[in-house]
Amino acid sequence: MAKLSPRDIKRKIQGIKNTQRITKAMKAVSAAKLNKAKAKLNATRPYSERLYDLINDLAMFVDRDIHPLLKIRDENKVDIVVVTADRGLAGAFNSYVIKTTLSKVKELQDAGKEVNLILIGRKAVQFFKNKDFNIIEEYEDIYRDHMNLSFTSQVGGIISERYENEKTDAVYLINNELITTATYETKVRKLFPIEPELDYSRISEISRYNIEPSSEEVLEQLLKRYINFQLYRALVESSTAEHAARMIAMDNATRNAGEAIKRWTIIFNKARQEAITTELIDIINASNAIE
Repeated sequence: MAKLSPRDIKRKIQGIKNTQRITKAMKAVSAAKLNKAKAKLNATRPYSERLYDLINDLAMFVDRDIHPLLKIRDENKVDIVVVTADRGLAGAFNSYVIKTTLSKVKELQDAGKEVNLILIGRKAVQFFKNKDFNIIEEYEDIYRDHMNLSFTSQVGGIISERYENEKTDAVYLINNELITTATYETKVRKLFPIEPELDYSRISEISRYNIEPSSEEVLEQLLKRYINFQLYRALVESSTAEHAARMIAMDNATRNAGEAIKRWTIIFNKARQEAITTELIDIINASNAIE
């Protein structure tokens, strides 16, 4: 590597400072978006959890044969819904989801199962597209204008139709979820079949449910809400965790830029001292030659 002149080093320092300004601004933007996203997430989680509890209770109480979405079959064909971000610059946010998906796909394929993917988020589409994966649907650029129940109803309809018509025997959901402001975790959840968690302490309470007008009609509506809202929550969780991940990544980048500026400033000062020393030696030598 050629030795840099003080002028080149100064330009490099200025370039790092410019990058630091960008990362600092991106951190501030992500922090503001994170606060808004957390408010939406805090409003989403209670309803999602209560809806899940209700479906779980009913799955223990009603005859599972009354609705095709409640039936349990051998898992020969499996669909996986993969949720990533549309953008990068968020550390390992997207790679965690992709690695978890690859691990799950390998696990299922090694067990002799057919695996299909439903991709939500540009990063998932970019990675899995044009590779040896069976992709059913792919969606990009949904977080800005399409992160709503209309979109999840569309995806939920596809998932429900495939499960009801036995095109798939199980559906898994993989996405990142916010744990704290500074941490997130990649989750793997099973959407279908619904496998109730038996809580014998609540059997008497569950058995007092009065279902009107009929179990079939109530379950038809509740199951649609269940799948749509679980997908919606996954998008909200992913979006919130993405802002947190990007805020942390940009904070780290800003601090790293600061450290780089310090290192290059030391190098610049040494290079300038060497240049001054060299010039003084040349002046002295020239003066001695004249004498």
